[in-house]
Amino acid sequence: MEAIFYRNGKETPEPVKAELSGTIPSWLQGTLLRNGPGLFSIGESSYNHWFDGMALIHSFTFKDGEVYYRSKFLRSGTYKKNTAANRIVVTEFGTLAYPEPSKNIFSKAFTYLINTIPDFTDNNIINIIRYGEDYYASSEINYINQINPSSLDTIGRSNYRDYIALNLATAHPHYDDEGNTYNMGTAIMALTGPKYVIFRVPSIASDKENKRPALRKVEHICSIPFHSTLYPSYFHSFGMTENYIIFVEQALKLDIIRLTTAYIKGVSWGKCLKYDKDDITLFHVINRRTGKVAGTKFYTDAFVMFHHINAYEEDGHVVFDLITYEDNSLYDMFYLKNMRQDAETFDKSSKVFSLPVCQRFVIPIDVDLKVSDCKGGVFIFSSLSATLLLFLHWGFVCLAFVGNKKLNFQKVYTLISHILVLKQIAKVDTITRTHIEWMEDECYPSEPVFVASPGAVDEDDGVILSSVISLNPKKTPFLLVLDAKTFKEIARASVNTTVHMDLHGLFIHQ
Repeated sequence: MEAIFYRNGKETPEPVKAELSGTIPSWLQGTLLRNGPGLFSIGESSYNHWFDGMALIHSFTFKDGEVYYRSKFLRSGTYKKNTAANRIVVTEFGTLAYPEPSKNIFSKAFTYLINTIPDFTDNNIINIIRYGEDYYASSEINYINQINPSSLDTIGRSNYRDYIALNLATAHPHYDDEGNTYNMGTAIMALTGPKYVIFRVPSIASDKENKRPALRKVEHICSIPFHSTLYPSYFHSFGMTENYIIFVEQALKLDIIRLTTAYIKGVSWGKCLKYDKDDITLFHVINRRTGKVAGTKFYTDAFVMFHHINAYEEDGHVVFDLITYEDNSLYDMFYLKNMRQDAETFDKSSKVFSLPVCQRFVIPIDVDLKVSDCKGGVFIFSSLSATLLLFLHWGFVCLAFVGNKKLNFQKVYTLISHILVLKQIAKVDTITRTHIEWMEDECYPSEPVFVASPGAVDEDDGVILSSVISLNPKKTPFLLVLDAKTFKEIARASVNTTVHMDLHGLFIHQ
């Protein structure tokens, strides 16, 4: 498993031309950007968690039927400090960094004091976000690093707090038809009290001539107070429809008191997350144009959720699909001490980790909630009640994303995971509850990315892109290109260089 997940990656700073088999569609012109952890040890020090590794960004560029690959480490402030010291000196999600042993007692005491209010790392490993015409490596902290999507050079760091009161922000924004970017975050130390903040960055916010960041044009949509003042909900993503934003305030929470004392007590930030199985899951529905939060609140039993699959509106209801878990043990699975086990031992020990389940929730918007009703399996109660229309148990789903459909959808593209090892990608039909797969022996694909063909009508008119690596040294890494409708391979672009396992990214059309 080391060869797949936590070996130190290497840069390929200059473009490498891929060897093609099959035919790349002539209309496919642009760059697939991918982000993920790629450096797990520095000097004699090593990280404890897979999500701690230094960000390594890579790209596949499509130009006139050819494909070119390159990769570069994100030159974040964290990367520069660690490499200059030749050891880990910046604290990450699961790894604490302490003062140098040579420091005197006063220097150590000062270090502990300034970490009472933690200044988070800027090691942005999760995704690539577009604000205006600017592209940023992002994670779930207040810092993002702008990159050049062509050269992968790091341009500079931005702090959300310089533009809007946020301490944390998601790495999974949404984009509307006009190119505006919607995102949300958490304000822990805001003057007006702790709250969740939803914001928008206009598509025309960039000012490249004067080198001013698009975030300077950020627009506040609304704020939502915490359900529990000292325990804000952790959220990795949110949902968006044509008119509404859906925020799931779950029972996996950040313990603020534990966070402020974490450094002194020797506790990593990851250990400041707590799951309260006896709490509730709250659903907030916000009009994304007016910022008005729906007056009626809906809730259901506690669960843990990281990724939304899709959201849409139908017959006066908001419908959204989530990938849920019984607890937050998924994060524990990615501690490297677990991942270093041999495959057989890990397979046995991993049975304690919660498996993913897809759930569909339906919330009424334009209905009279004063009268209880029960029709067709939809239950509507008074204030603070939940509506669950459909329960879909696809136990194999790991990550899921929809294709070219703005409203209701039928097809979902996903990774299939055998516990941790990602061996297949699949196209799932949400109506027939059937799926088709792509897999190849000794191959491990990344998150599938759907790219719609020009003038696409059906939701699966286009291609699926996935970066694939192998443990077999005789198999070179390659970019897989599938016909999204048939799920048959139409091309692959093999690159004779090192490619690492990644997390998320996006496709930029030329």
